[in-house]
Amino acid sequence: MEHVSVADDDVPAVGLGTWKLDGQTAYGTVKTALSLGYRHVDTAQAYGNERHVGNAIADSDVDRDDVFLTTKVRPDRYEPGDLKASVRESLHKLDTDYVDLLLLHWPNPLSDLDATLRAMADLVDDGAVTHVGVSNFSVDQLKRAQARSPVPIATNQVQFHPFKPQRELLRYCQDEDVMLTAYSPLAHGAVLDDDLLWAIGRSYDKTPAQVALRWATQHRGVCAIPKSTSREHLEQNLDIFDFKLDADEVERIARPNGLKTAETMLRGMLG
Repeated sequence: MEHVSVADDDVPAVGLGTWKLDGQTAYGTVKTALSLGYRHVDTAQAYGNERHVGNAIADSDVDRDDVFLTTKVRPDRYEPGDLKASVRESLHKLDTDYVDLLLLHWPNPLSDLDATLRAMADLVDDGAVTHVGVSNFSVDQLKRAQARSPVPIATNQVQFHPFKPQRELLRYCQDEDVMLTAYSPLAHGAVLDDDLLWAIGRSYDKTPAQVALRWATQHRGVCAIPKSTSREHLEQNLDIFDFKLDADEVERIARPNGLKTAETMLRGMLG
């Protein structure tokens, strides 16, 4: 497993995303993933599965301190009192004293960003949160968050895949030593139908999904959190660090495509 350095932590470069995983599916998937070697798990208040994620971690053979655990605050809970209360609720559901990373799930133009970020910093001071970050922020929004946060912004979690390579944001994050966390790195399955990824994968005896994940994680400062409920696919998503794409392949794989990105979003909404 490769890692991305964030402050004093080494974050596993591949983690498990849990969006749209409910109930026992979430529990079983997280527990299986941990048994396979995953040590990075991502959830959110809005996903409605924090309790099942926490139960899976508690019931696994992996120590809580060995799991890099992320959750996200819902945008309607950014008022400082609401934020702190919601995080205490999340910790209770996750059956843990702290989360390694707490994110603002989406920008909320109606919230007081300064007050919100001060509340997150208070949680760091209290030991309930180790690192803070944001999700779905543009470069300008990320800059504002950095300028206002009393503690470093560790990551920006965004959609990042070959059809949405986020070049401007990636360069900015790399220059600022901010981890880019790639959600939907498989473009909700769209990479599986891609001829170029199939062709490159054949030369390495890898699937298109593995090529897409290797493409993402070969970028400096990027970790990826693919979602899967299949044990086989969970295993494959971890099995990407025994090959390396060359510079030409990395360049060719990145093909910004508005239509593909729209199709990806539709696939995600339809499940």
